[in-house]
Amino acid sequence: MEHPFGTLKAWMGATHFATKRFRNVSTEMSLHVLAYNMKRVIKILGVNEIMRAARA
Repeated sequence: MEHPFGTLKAWMGATHFATKRFRNVSTEMSLHVLAYNMKRVIKILGVNEIMRAARA
């Protein structure tokens, strides 16, 4: 479970969130997690498979 958190932390610059309020921090973290998951899906399935599934 540590790999995703380490990756996300590195993407964020291993420092602080760019926003301050909880709602904004929550949104920022959600976007980081979404980007991480999208990159993983693309790597596992490949772009062609994702595009085929999106058209279905």
